Amino acid sequence: MARSATTRQVHILEIVREQGFASIEQLAARFEVTQQTIRRLVNALCDQGLLRRVHGGVSLPVQNQNLAYSSRHRLNAEAKRRIAHATAKLIPDGTSLMIGLGTTPEYVAQALSRRRDLRVITNSLNVAAAFSHNPDVEITIAGGTLRPLDRDIIGEAAVHFFSGFRADFGIFGVGGVDADGSLLDFHVDEVKARQSIAANSRTSVLVADITKFGRNATVRGGHLNECHHLVIDDRLPAAFELSAQRYSGQIHTAGDARADFELLGDI
Repeated sequence: MARSATTRQVHILEIVREQGFASIEQLAARFEVTQQTIRRLVNALCDQGLLRRVHGGVSLPVQNQNLAYSSRHRLNAEAKRRIAHATAKLIPDGTSLMIGLGTTPEYVAQALSRRRDLRVITNSLNVAAAFSHNPDVEITIAGGTLRPLDRDIIGEAAVHFFSGFRADFGIFGVGGVDADGSLLDFHVDEVKARQSIAANSRTSVLVADITKFGRNATVRGGHLNECHHLVIDDRLPAAFELSAQRYSGQIHTAGDARADFELLGDI
């Protein structure tokens, strides 16, 4: 069965992120389709700001700038859904959650949105909206200056907000993961908010699809070894083989039997 255009587009993005550039000819040969088909796929990615047209092919957008939220939300959506459902299996009813900004945490919120007796603490309007129709969920949201395009609140207001609570679980995403296990983001304030969630939660859960591993982002803060659980959608890239071995007990692959485990005494 031929792969869908969406699946091909995800793989095109992975190739360009790994190489920095890919020609139309190379991509057509790789996927065994016509150059016209590849042009349609990459044009759609360029229109979303995910790639940049250059002579003969495509390259990455301007470095160290994150994509628009709407584009990130659509990117690798199926992987994020699988991560979200695997993460939801970690969370029992009757617990308190800090959930951070970003598209993958929003997918987690959607997966948890019908659960009972949760207390949700967040700096994301998208997360709050996912729970807003469930009267069994108490939602507390950070005050401060809103980033309207991302629909979230960062800065010192968010850091102090999270520090006023102690939650059973902290769930957060990340802009990128470096080969040494460092967690990366695009803004200092995003890092500070994420670290405040981790510091004020009994159990920290990093949710990230594998395209984040090796992805370039400039602001460092936190490390894989500080996360109690890492929920991913597939095996880590070869460059992260050492991390895969070192943190094997903390890594849960969506769809893998390990994602179905019972939480053991973290609360």
